[in-house]
Amino acid sequence: MSESLRNDGRVWVPKRKEDREKAPGEIPETDRDYYLERKYPSYGNLAPRDISSRAAKEVCDEGRGVGPGGRGVYLDFADAIKRLGKNVIRERYGNLFEVYEKITGEDAYKRPMRIYPAVHYTMGGLWVDYNLMSNVPGLFVIGEANFSDHGANRLGASALMQGLGDGYFILPYTLPNYLAGQMGKRPPDDSPEFHKAEAEVRARVKKMLDIDGKRSLDSIHRELGLLLWDKCGMSRHAKGLREALVKIPELRETFWREVRVPGNDEDFNQSLERAGRVADFLEFAELMCTDALARNESCGAHFREEHQTPEGEALRDDEKHAAVFAWEFQGDGQLASPKLHREPLHFETVHLTQRSYK
Repeated sequence: MSESLRNDGRVWVPKRKEDREKAPGEIPETDRDYYLERKYPSYGNLAPRDISSRAAKEVCDEGRGVGPGGRGVYLDFADAIKRLGKNVIRERYGNLFEVYEKITGEDAYKRPMRIYPAVHYTMGGLWVDYNLMSNVPGLFVIGEANFSDHGANRLGASALMQGLGDGYFILPYTLPNYLAGQMGKRPPDDSPEFHKAEAEVRARVKKMLDIDGKRSLDSIHRELGLLLWDKCGMSRHAKGLREALVKIPELRETFWREVRVPGNDEDFNQSLERAGRVADFLEFAELMCTDALARNESCGAHFREEHQTPEGEALRDDEKHAAVFAWEFQGDGQLASPKLHREPLHFETVHLTQRSYK
């Protein structure tokens, strides 16, 4: 659901594990844990999404999450309705309440919403210049994929802001300038490099179609997603990351041995397109875990459980990790681990500080 709902909703879970199966109306106020208000009294329910999501994961891991699987928390509008009236809440969020009711069959005016802490934030993105072009000429990066406007603690709607800002105000003026300089030019398609890349792509496509195994794309994609959620989600630790770095290569081998991709490469084939993306995701997932294991600190959305303050907040190590990490592909196989390049960050005007939402 939209982040805007936290403007008036209060987030809570039962204080006791045994109450998580009860209807929310059966749990009295004294047995509810408004944990964001408790942990971050200065910001409460408006705490930035990275720490709000991590706090939700913590209470779910304690066994106090609600809904199927115990992965959700309540977002309650009862106090706001008493204070402002139902009509005001309907005017502000009526369309979202309607969507929620269509999905769940529950009336959020009468019963708290069940929301799920999703892995939606990012720690940055690809480098771009002021024209939104990457260091690869002609490759422009827009929206959440670039680093320009947000980091770990994106607040509601800033992702939309970045998409609109990039799409409406920057690219219309910068991309045509680049394209104007390319008029009349045609990339060479007779070079050995071109033919090698084309042959590799065709071989990869053929290999996926020829497997004709028993595993569906959905099952492999879902297994990988759950693995990342558990081992490299909103909080992670070294033991879990090492486990993931064993399981992901095994799952990648399963993909290339047992996946089933229907259709052919002669016509438009969405299954084949998706299979390519899942194959890329398997490689990217391993890189995510490798990068997370290399950072022995907690910073923003990257929360390592071994590195936290006594109060459970992120504990940075600016002396060792105030740097940009870039990983260079060294080839496939266990013996071809990616090579790390570190670029130190130097702050001359604004000095690094530890944030607090107490």
